[in-house]
Order: sequence, then structure tokens, then C-alpha cells
Amino acid sequence: MLQRVSRARVIVAGTIVDEIGTGLLLLVGIEDGDGPADIRVAVDKIVGLRVFPDETGRMNLGIGDVGGSILVVSQFTLVGDLRRGRRPSFTAAAAPGLAAPLIGEMVDDFRGQGIETGSGVFGAQMDVDLVNEGPVTLVFSVRNAKLS
Repeated sequence: MLQRVSRARVIVAGTIVDEIGTGLLLLVGIEDGDGPADIRVAVDKIVGLRVFPDETGRMNLGIGDVGGSILVVSQFTLVGDLRRGRRPSFTAAAAPGLAAPLIGEMVDDFRGQGIETGSGVFGAQMDVDLVNEGPVTLVFSVRNAKLS
């Protein structure tokens, strides 16, 4: 899930661990079976995405055009299944040994494209504080290196 923000920060145990100004907050759920190719597709899509307003107010500018930053927060609850019972099932979520390196790879890939990128703390109880600008929120999925 992607949110355009005027600011966002992650707080763990009362301490700000990372924060950004204008940019994108990404809440990322890694599913069992996801891999590096899926991360590359997601990063390329996000870097090229035009969700920031130009001088006429139209969403025509990308993260690089506005000098924005990205904050990546791992959130396994995004892959929760609510179809049965009253408690979400998280069986589709990737094990931490798979998910943590993929989140790290995503952060590194954004940085490799010259975008200032921060992150939450994988597996920690995090408070995410943000101002969703617009509001602009987009939900997408990448599976088998294909966007859906």
C-alpha cells in the first residue's frame, strides 16, 4: 500500500527510528513465494509513478521530480485473510527469514536509484505517524514479477 505524505515517521518504544518529509509511505506485506524479481517490479513501478501534483494540480510528477523520500514499513497484516472466522489468518505471510531480506532489498533498490529511503524496524511493534496528502492511497500487488 502506497500513501502520498507530507510527512511520516516510525516510532519504536517511544523513539523515532526514521522519518521523512514529502514523499511516499509504503506499507509492504511480503507473501510466501515472493522473491527479488517481485521487489524489482514494485520498485520500478513506484519510482516511475506520477502521483505528485504539477503546477496545475494534476498528478504528473514522480518521486524524483519533487525530491521526495520514501519510508518503507514492513506490515505482514496486509496479507491477512479475513474470509473465515473472526480472527485473521496470516498463513500467506512469508516467514521472517524470507521477508526481512526482501524488505531490505527494497530499501537498497530505492537508494540505488538515488531516492532518500528510510525504513521501520522489521518485526518490531511500530507506531506509524503520517499526514496523508490528498489523500492519495494506492493498493497494488506484485506476484510472479507481474503487477496487479
